[in-house]
This record gives sequence, C-alpha cells and structure tokens, in this order.
Amino acid sequence: MSSLLALVAATLVLVSIPGPNVALIIANSLRFGLRTGVVTALGTTAGVAMQLAVIVLGMAAVIEFAADLLGLIKWAGVAYLAVLGIRTWREPASDLTRMKPAPAVFWPGFMLAVANPKTLLFNAAFIPQFIASEGSSVADVVIIGAVFLSVLLLGDVVWASFAHSARRLLVRYGRLRNRLTATCFTAAAIGLALARR
Repeated sequence: MSSLLALVAATLVLVSIPGPNVALIIANSLRFGLRTGVVTALGTTAGVAMQLAVIVLGMAAVIEFAADLLGLIKWAGVAYLAVLGIRTWREPASDLTRMKPAPAVFWPGFMLAVANPKTLLFNAAFIPQFIASEGSSVADVVIIGAVFLSVLLLGDVVWASFAHSARRLLVRYGRLRNRLTATCFTAAAIGLALARR
C-alpha cells in the first residue's frame, strides 16, 4: 500500500511538469474548449498505456527493431505540431461562441505520446521500481499500471480545465488566445523534437 501511495505522489509530481503531451492538451483546450482537451488527454493517456504495455511485456528487442519507425513517427508529429502552431499564429481572431466542433484530437494525442522516446525511457525506468516493490503477479502489474494511468489522466484533465478557464478570460482577446495556442503547439513540437532515445 505504501508503494502505491509513493507511486501516486511521484506521478502527481510528474504530471505537474508540462511536456509535449500537456502542451498539446493546453493548446486544444484553449482553441476548442474543455471537452476537446479531455479527449486529447484520453489520447495521450492511451499512448502512455501503449508504452507501458511494451515495457511490461519486456519488448526491448521490439523497441530496438522499431526505433527507426518510432523516429519517423516522431518527426511526422513534430512537423504536424509545427504546422498547427504556424497556422494558429496566423489565424484571425475568432468568436469562440461560434466555434465549430474540434477535429479528431484523440489520435494525434495518442501518436504524440507513443512517439515520445523520452517518456518511453522514463517509464521503463520508473514503473518497474514499483512493480518490484509490490511483487510480480499479473494483478499487481495491472493495479500499478491502472493507478499510474489514472493519476496521469486526472492530472492532464486538470491541465485541460486550467486552459479552459483561461480560455474564458481570453474570449475577448482572440489574437492573444491564438498566440498562446500557437505557442503551446510549438512548445509541443520542440519538446518532441528534443526528446531522445
């Protein structure tokens, strides 16, 4: 039980430090609202879950084999985020009350999380410490993974809520909102580009 509490505390610290995933969640929340931010958070959490599955299954050889593919996916993600940043920076101010529903954001969030080698390596070093302290039964591994992902998702939803609250303040300042959103997209692109295996 004490190791689960330590896992929750460590994960809360982790989620409080914004990285590319959080930057994308904030950007989508500022641009399209809370619901879109939450869907983006679900996508990034699913991507981290995929990374955890790879780690737990001990697929180090597969990771090495797929390193080039992950590199291509990563750079495609960098380009996608950079284009979104540039496009959003140039957009005229829009009326948020008449904003159309957001485009699909789950899969871009998923791909961003999966393609980030920094989180893969961090999780590969971080999660096994808690598995070893709890034991190695399948139930223990599932519980630890579920706790980690739940806290991660909760933290990301808090980031989305924070951005949505700021969005309300920025309704009258559309150009500033576009600049903040573009900065978050660009920060996510830079964070992903700088992530190394």
